[in-house]
Amino acid sequence: MNYTSILHRPKDNFAYAYDEDTLHIRLRSKKEDLNEVTLIYGDPYLWKDDSWLYKRELMLLAGSDDLFDYWHISIKPDNHRIRYGFICKDSIEAVVYTERGFFDEIPNHCHYYFCFPFLNKIDVFTPPSWVKDTVWYQIFPERFSNGDASINPDNVEKWGEAPTASNFFGGDLQGVVNRLDYLVDLGITGIYFTPLFEAATNHKYDTTDYLKIDSHFGDKRVFKKLVEECHKKGIKVMLDAVFNHSGYGFKPFQDVLEKEEHSTYKVWFHIKKFPLQEENKVNYRTFGFEPIMPKLNTENKEVQNYLLHVAKYWIEEFNIDGWRLDVANEVDHHFWREFRKTVKSIKPDVYILGEIWHDSMPWLQGDQFDAVMNYRFTNAALDFFAKQISTVEKFQNELTKVMQSYPQHVNEVAFNLLGSHDTPRVLTMCQGETQRLKLLYVFQFSFTGTPCIYYGDEIGLTGGDDPGCRKCMEWDSTKQDLDLFFFVKKLLSLRKKYASFRSYGEFAFKNLAKDVLSYTKTAESEELMFIINRSNVKKEIQLPDNFNHALDIWTNQYVSKHLSLKGHDFAILLKNFK
Repeated sequence: MNYTSILHRPKDNFAYAYDEDTLHIRLRSKKEDLNEVTLIYGDPYLWKDDSWLYKRELMLLAGSDDLFDYWHISIKPDNHRIRYGFICKDSIEAVVYTERGFFDEIPNHCHYYFCFPFLNKIDVFTPPSWVKDTVWYQIFPERFSNGDASINPDNVEKWGEAPTASNFFGGDLQGVVNRLDYLVDLGITGIYFTPLFEAATNHKYDTTDYLKIDSHFGDKRVFKKLVEECHKKGIKVMLDAVFNHSGYGFKPFQDVLEKEEHSTYKVWFHIKKFPLQEENKVNYRTFGFEPIMPKLNTENKEVQNYLLHVAKYWIEEFNIDGWRLDVANEVDHHFWREFRKTVKSIKPDVYILGEIWHDSMPWLQGDQFDAVMNYRFTNAALDFFAKQISTVEKFQNELTKVMQSYPQHVNEVAFNLLGSHDTPRVLTMCQGETQRLKLLYVFQFSFTGTPCIYYGDEIGLTGGDDPGCRKCMEWDSTKQDLDLFFFVKKLLSLRKKYASFRSYGEFAFKNLAKDVLSYTKTAESEELMFIINRSNVKKEIQLPDNFNHALDIWTNQYVSKHLSLKGHDFAILLKNFK
């Protein structure tokens, strides 16, 4: 037995309260090293004849990656507190793993064991329940739809011309209002807007006024109408908050430029020395190395108060449903804790989404964000389906590692995207092969979490890195890939119909055939098995006994014992529980 690979910590993703009565516990071990793991647990205050009273319960092998197995159990402690340990067995020996190490015999005193002191309701991570059912649509407002030509920028170009880093096409909020029925028809239930606030660039990540809608997009009146119309149609609205940095034209920064060390706003920024600007360099910290984006000092109380006022204002006055937080990992944790307290006190079910591209457990412990943009999912899915440089085994290993990195209720609201304004278009990543993109959508919409479509991907827009990925939405139906549109629409209708298609229940990879991706999702009274043949050759698949004579909900045909999948094909099999 490989003792050095066995790991548990009584916090984070290894031990957490799933709800006010339920505790989830995980153990990690070397891959294929242990045959069985049993949880030993009991109340620390229950004793008999000088021995601690405990129970035993087998743990489930929840998944494996390239190096480790992950064991899982869900329990409901009678008194909301437990001490616990693990009996680890391989083919030769059995050892007891506790907080104090490994033992040949079960220690009879609870002080040896891991401790979950008490399951306090207030400490339970409770993301908004509506997010699990939501399908997001990311809109880059300047490029989505021009609904009011009277507010076009002076230098506006003809809709559909090639995008550059600095040109404008006149997209606005009225254009979004005009296209809401299109989104409803597709099956969208949430809109994520990139920044709407006043800024000099076309992307608006250089905010100059956090309390004003950019005049090229409209005004507060049209924004209020947009939110109200979205809510009438069952669509949530999430705005983008750029609190890591401001724009060059932000009035406090302009005050520092003018008055330098005499400015009362100099403490709002990270200033190295004066003057702020010298030849070929700036003397203040920025986002990246962008001089037009000076970094805000969120440790300063005045800056905190201002930004928290902004966060409250758009919820209180316009009833938005979520905040997406730009460059969230470069802002201090203390500020985000205050941010969460502030916005949740106004609207408890507001969705807080951080832009973090890497492992994000420090931000997902219930005191800061509800979720992050799940680029770890994105990269794994693109490598497997779009670029086809990953094997089935490697893909499963990588996704298992992602899922085991976080508690289950964190995974259930993870923001699963395939592309955004910061990445090449997903069809371009698929080398223009629509069938690859279709299989990507099958997986994205059925994986645990809340999926997001980047505007235009559903009709086959292409483009490389910024600015290529920010081209105008194509509204001429003769230039849209309508087959792809109706494919996405059908998938979203099935996702809405079946609970197990969404973020509910258990997700488990299966191995039915070589080079075939298969997995099950279980919820309520149903189980779905997804079988995806990424290759271009036909595959013959022997179905498990419990899926004999199952209904393929995509073709609406029953399948018995054997399944034949042509290249780049898939099946979604339904089993109802009696």
